[in-house]
Amino acid sequence: MQPQRDLRGLGLLLLSWFLLLVEVARAGRLVVSCPAACLCASNILSCSKQQLPSVPHALPSYTAQLDLSHNNLSRLRAEWTPTRLLHLHSLLLSHNQLNFISSEAFSPVPNLRYLDLSSNQLRTLDESLFSELRVLEVLLLYNNHIMAVDRSAFEDVAQLQKLYLSQNQISRFPLELVRLPKLALLDLSSNKLKTLPLSDLQKLPAWVKNGLYLHNNPLFCNCELYQLFAHWQYRQLSPVVDFQEDLHCMSSKKLHSVFNLNCSEYKEHAWVAHLGDTLTIHCDTKQQGMTKMWVTPSNERVLDAMANSTVRVLENGSLHFQRVQVEDGGVYTCYAVGEAFNETLSVELKVYNFTLHGHHDTLNTAYTTLVGCILSVVLVLIYLYLTPCRCWCRGVEKPSSHQGDSLSSSMLSTTPNHDPMAGGDKDDGFDRRVAFLEPAGPGQGQNGKLKPGNTLPVPEATGKGQRRMSDPESVSSVFSDTPIVV
Repeated sequence: MQPQRDLRGLGLLLLSWFLLLVEVARAGRLVVSCPAACLCASNILSCSKQQLPSVPHALPSYTAQLDLSHNNLSRLRAEWTPTRLLHLHSLLLSHNQLNFISSEAFSPVPNLRYLDLSSNQLRTLDESLFSELRVLEVLLLYNNHIMAVDRSAFEDVAQLQKLYLSQNQISRFPLELVRLPKLALLDLSSNKLKTLPLSDLQKLPAWVKNGLYLHNNPLFCNCELYQLFAHWQYRQLSPVVDFQEDLHCMSSKKLHSVFNLNCSEYKEHAWVAHLGDTLTIHCDTKQQGMTKMWVTPSNERVLDAMANSTVRVLENGSLHFQRVQVEDGGVYTCYAVGEAFNETLSVELKVYNFTLHGHHDTLNTAYTTLVGCILSVVLVLIYLYLTPCRCWCRGVEKPSSHQGDSLSSSMLSTTPNHDPMAGGDKDDGFDRRVAFLEPAGPGQGQNGKLKPGNTLPVPEATGKGQRRMSDPESVSSVFSDTPIVV
């Protein structure tokens, strides 16, 4: 009897343990069960089109994809889910009435990679709104009423690759967004943008510009805008190739096609270098992560390190020149191979056969040249107008003893060519002086006399063969070899 009693006790113990396990299993099933308003398929929960005013509670912790679109959600608070959903990678909240999102709303879902907030009532993207989503890759915000984007709203969202902000009311170009390290698509079409940071956009790599959509904005018309989009058209970038007819601008309250503006035709510019410069040319491809190969103008492949060469290929695929030489000029070709497509780019390099001085040296040279020119002009003026006379040419001029004609001499040199007192009459027929005659006054029938001032007596003209002696203090001409008949 004793063994039977022991067996009965063991059976009761086993039964109680079985019932306990069943209850535990039932309790666990209640915790992870699918919400009543949702349709569950493995780790996917679809709660769409249920007119839900709030997010269902007690969501399974294993949820990887949650669809709450087409409901009546108006606010997304920090406590919208009581448990952390560490496996959630996709959250769909489109077509609701969301007008408020807490800055801590995404703390329970730190591993979210896809977030759809399109077609809601959002008006602003506040400070650090998406900063908790450090692995977010795709964010849809189109068809809202967004007017302002805080500069720090996407801080620390380093993995973001695609951002859709079209069909909003944005009037400021969010330049901080194009600087996100992995952002390959930014859709800002159909907003209220009037101006663009053109110089900054021109500096962007081609893979960023290839995903920057700006059509259907009331941009101001100017030739800089045309040059920007003409370059994109030359490179066959998607925003221009796919939406060329929707690229408009405003002028005089009228809508114009950007490519119909009266601007000079776009021309691709060559790279310019001077002798001895260091230069890096990028293979500006439309896709990241492409394998690149460069070929020289002589159709030779550029290796990573070429012996006795000034050019080599860097690790990022750029072409680097160390101390450029004249023979380095020409057209270089970059062949890029990617997963989606291949691309070929040609870059022309012009090398001038002289070194380029720095800005400071150029300024000094120009300043020195200008000062030298000014000093030269001043010295010429001093020579022409302020040349000092010798003392003997500054004597007091005596009044004329005759009222007849006066002879005025023109001073061209301060040194007399000869001494008229040293010799007698000049019979060689030449007098090495230049004199100018003034016409005789009325009533006088004789030739005028030389200007007085230590003058020699001048005989009256008795014949055509005689010549007058000029005043010894009259200054001789530099042209004294030419006689003047008085």
